[in-house]
Amino acid sequence: MYGRVIGAGTTGAGGATLAATGMWLNSMAMLVAATTLVAAGVAVFKLAPRRR
Repeated sequence: MYGRVIGAGTTGAGGATLAATGMWLNSMAMLVAATTLVAAGVAVFKLAPRRR
């Protein structure tokens, strides 16, 4: 009885940790992608010939 409860609790905690880690990794990937896009946009803007 106790073993099952502890096992279920550990599985739940492990699943929550995995989900939180996945969310964190996903947000980090989004942040990196956004930073890359911004950097590319700035580079294009700087390289683009301006009309005077």
